[in-house]
Amino acid sequence: MKQPQWVRFGDLIPCRSAFIDAHTPGSDQKENFTIIGGGVSESPDQHIHIQATPGFNIGAAGQPPRCFNSLHSHNTAEVFFVLKGRWRFFWGETGEDGEVVLEEGDIFNIPTRMFRGFENIGSDYGMIMSILGGDDAGGGVIWAPHVRAAADAHGLVLGESGRLYDTEKNETLPTGESEMPLPEAQWLNALLRPDAATVVKHYVARYWDMVAISAKQPVLVIGENGLLKDKPGFTVDFLTRTSLNQQAQTAEKDVVLMVMRGHWTLAWEDESLTLNPGDTVWLPEGTDYHLDVNVSGESSLFRVTRTEDAAGLTWTGDA
Repeated sequence: MKQPQWVRFGDLIPCRSAFIDAHTPGSDQKENFTIIGGGVSESPDQHIHIQATPGFNIGAAGQPPRCFNSLHSHNTAEVFFVLKGRWRFFWGETGEDGEVVLEEGDIFNIPTRMFRGFENIGSDYGMIMSILGGDDAGGGVIWAPHVRAAADAHGLVLGESGRLYDTEKNETLPTGESEMPLPEAQWLNALLRPDAATVVKHYVARYWDMVAISAKQPVLVIGENGLLKDKPGFTVDFLTRTSLNQQAQTAEKDVVLMVMRGHWTLAWEDESLTLNPGDTVWLPEGTDYHLDVNVSGESSLFRVTRTEDAAGLTWTGDA
């Protein structure tokens, strides 16, 4: 049977050339992390910490103050929770359709078919953790046309294979490969354009609300019957010290634990591991495990579990 694997927050290896806006002023200081699975990085320099993909990908983005991630879209789920700092998320082809500010512990299940970007508006280096739907994370990133134009002006070209080429390093498209085509007008016209009231109501869950709701048992945050209703190929629930099940548990499907606050003890077979904020653990299907909190004070984590639902467009309950 496969054994659990984990990545410590302090061992994360960043890539600063992961995406097409890596040279664009305002975005050129951001760092991308692929923790489980290859994610959607466009750079061969991206370090992948755990190669396995349990039906979804886990990653992170780290940015200094006022650094932003350019407007893009995905064909499968993109979920973020704020580990460190204060972040502004904005959406629309030009980023002017709406925005919401998230604090530490808040989670955002961003709808597919919608351009989105995010900016660290805190005073220190910030970190957001991500969950991307599907083993291949939807096949890549679709960038807003103006983002592609800015990248081209700063020497970066995206090939149709999804590989990034840096003309400042004398890289060119290989013979036979064309540049990634821009989104067609019909696709752009079909994009979602929700207002902030819709996004906050249906796609954002606040940390302290989740703490309150999970006082006696874990709260399902993302799922068919979750606080945020969706079927992205995984569920996300939220645990605190008081919602722990003290009995041994079994990962019926692949499970990933992502620590938000506190210091947790994870035990399986004859092994045990102390988990700290920002640490990520993959528990393969069939793993028997036990969770406990080993110090006093605030303790919380997100648990991601694979489902049989196919990764794809955001589910609204209408079909």
